[in-house]
Amino acid sequence: MMSLYPEPGQTDSAPNKAPPLWKDLLALILKIAALAAAFGLLFTFVFGLFRNQDGDMFPSVKDGDLVIFYRLDDDYHASDCLVLDYQGRRQVRRVVAVAGDTVDITDEGLAINGVAQYEPDIYESTFRYESGWDFPVTLQEGEVFVLGDARDNATDSRVYGPVRAEDALGKVMMIIRRREF
Repeated sequence: MMSLYPEPGQTDSAPNKAPPLWKDLLALILKIAALAAAFGLLFTFVFGLFRNQDGDMFPSVKDGDLVIFYRLDDDYHASDCLVLDYQGRRQVRRVVAVAGDTVDITDEGLAINGVAQYEPDIYESTFRYESGWDFPVTLQEGEVFVLGDARDNATDSRVYGPVRAEDALGKVMMIIRRREF
């Protein structure tokens, strides 16, 4: 009969051996590769990241800020910030009107559905551009009207008109302020 405990003076015939170093290194490399692949897939299909290259959203988004956006949400509301691609350059713009709204820009400023808009975080007046979109404009289903926060010279819907929501790259989730690095 075999005993569960060795007799005094007997040693265990199978000593515990640690796996070789190369197996540990291979396991570590595989874990790092799996994490990198997951991170790459997330930032390819779910999230996006880019460095803002214009000052048209100052002071909300400054030139040089890193912008992280969510690609899977296309239900936009007024005051959401979107990432758009205009003439090959990415830009961040703020939604001011959605489908069914009528946007007008008069000498008094921005009006949505006939109501003048009070925008406490916008420090410049909203005016029409001489060569740009004709107002008033009523947004169709699936369209949004976007403006830059720095209204004096922003390239936005006053230039290129309403944006189809499906053409937006995503909704801004986070802005990482560049601090001289």
